[in-house]
Amino acid sequence: MPAAGYNEKMQDAPLVSIITPSFNQAAFLEQTIRSVLEQDYPNIEYWVIDGGSTDNSVEIIKQYAPRLAGWLSEKDKGQADGINKGLAKATGEIIGWLNSDDLYYPGAIAGAVEDFRLHPEASFVFSDVESIDEHGNAFNLMRYDDWKLPDLMTFHIIGQPGVFMRRAVLEQAGYLDLNYNYLLDVQLWLRMAAIAEPYYAPEEVWAAARIHSDAKNIAHAKDFGAEAFRLAKWLCEDQRFYPLSSKLFNKIWAGAHRLNAFYLVEAGQYKPALRSYAKMLRLAPSTSKGTFKRMAFAALGALGAQNLQQRHTKWRLKHYQKRQEKEEKHA
Repeated sequence: MPAAGYNEKMQDAPLVSIITPSFNQAAFLEQTIRSVLEQDYPNIEYWVIDGGSTDNSVEIIKQYAPRLAGWLSEKDKGQADGINKGLAKATGEIIGWLNSDDLYYPGAIAGAVEDFRLHPEASFVFSDVESIDEHGNAFNLMRYDDWKLPDLMTFHIIGQPGVFMRRAVLEQAGYLDLNYNYLLDVQLWLRMAAIAEPYYAPEEVWAAARIHSDAKNIAHAKDFGAEAFRLAKWLCEDQRFYPLSSKLFNKIWAGAHRLNAFYLVEAGQYKPALRSYAKMLRLAPSTSKGTFKRMAFAALGALGAQNLQQRHTKWRLKHYQKRQEKEEKHA
């Protein structure tokens, strides 16, 4: 059943609530805060929820406190718990969360509001997301597509910083599940998409995700797979996704193996990654689209290629910068 009021006409400038969860990210926190406060949208409610940082995060937050709707710093049960505290405080019709090492680009919030106005049926809207390193250098663009519930169920992953949610649907779906540490956002998108489909904003880039050594998708890359398999099991058992889950059974599990392999490569565990790719191919060969380069990369690593990750990172940065320069010349 659709959430009450989710398909209603929006106000001209509806209130947008943004939540930033933070824990010991002082190196990046100020840039994150400024990327929200410097948006050109006129009606923003901004909450910063700190998990009891021991660096100088609190001093940075206090510096911007007069421009915030509110903030707190206290121990929590993890990222999901911190975000849920912010969600409970948020009063906006539209809600986003921006982790304390990520960024919004100029015009992001205004762009999301406009897409909600044009697509009142959407549970959430999302854009492509740029990858940046610890110094803020862009090195990749994570391109998505017009993905709907079947795509999300087969582990087509959306970059969290580029997502804005309709509050009415979020309230019906429920907040983040504290049992998830790595795919907490993916599990929420699935619950929301089961109520109403999302909308993809083509050719838009609203946010940047910072990839650095302390980021969860790097520091804990090898742990993502176990959570992907748990998520696949949940999808196949939860009645909200039946009978679609029965039709997509092999693709769901193939997608979980694909995601596991991806993060095993990030962790430098190339042989286990190849085994997971092989399981993906056996379950659903069609899910291999776009993964052959990644499989070749894993194979080279398994054969003992030295400094593969560092060389690939340098190549990707150089390649992306050249492509950006080319696009700017033809703009």
